Amino acid sequence: MATAEPPVLLVLAGPAGSGKSTLCDRLVREVPGFERVITTTTRQPRPGEVNGVHYHFFTPEEFDAKIASRAFLEWAWVHGQKRYGTLASSVFEPMARGQSLVISVDVQGVESFRRAAAENPVLALRMTTVFIVVDHDRLVARMRLRAQDDEAEIAARMRTADRELREAGKFDFRIESRTRDEDFASLLAILEKARARAGGVS
Repeated sequence: MATAEPPVLLVLAGPAGSGKSTLCDRLVREVPGFERVITTTTRQPRPGEVNGVHYHFFTPEEFDAKIASRAFLEWAWVHGQKRYGTLASSVFEPMARGQSLVISVDVQGVESFRRAAAENPVLALRMTTVFIVVDHDRLVARMRLRAQDDEAEIAARMRTADRELREAGKFDFRIESRTRDEDFASLLAILEKARARAGGVS
C-alpha cells in the first residue's frame, strides 16, 4: 500500500555477489509503500512463479512486439539465451498511483533508465541510481561462500565485476559494501535524500 511520501524509483546495480537483490527484498519487506518493479522475461515460469506477480512472462514473439512498439525502458539478452526487460508501464503506472519502486538491473540497464529520465522530467526527479561497491577480495570471498560457481566461473564474474566497477562514478550514490545491516542503513539514508528530491514533483 502506498504512503503519503512522494513516490520514488530506486535503481540498484552492482556486481554479482554485491547483495543488491537482498537489499531490494529487505526494502520491500521493511519499508511501507515499496514494491519491486515487475520485470519481463522470455524464460519459462519456474514452479510457484505467477505471471504478473514474479515476472511478466512473454513468448519471444510477444517480446519482439513490445520492442517494436518501444514499450521497454530497457531490455537485454541474458547469457545469450533469454531476454529480460522493464516495461515503461511497469514503472509509470504504479508510480502514478503513488507507489514507490525498487529494481535491480545491470549497468547497461541503468544507462537505459538514464536515457528515459532525460526525456521525462518527472522520472528524472523521482529516480535515484545506487551502485553497490565491493572490494575485489571481499567479492571473491562472497562468491566462494555461496558455493554456486566453480573457480573458472568466479574468474569470469570478476572480469565482469571489474568492468561494472568502472561505471560506479556515473551513479547518484555509492554504497561501500560492508555488512548487510550497514549496507541497508546506507540505503535508507539514500532513500531519505531521494524522497527529499522527489518532493519537488508537483
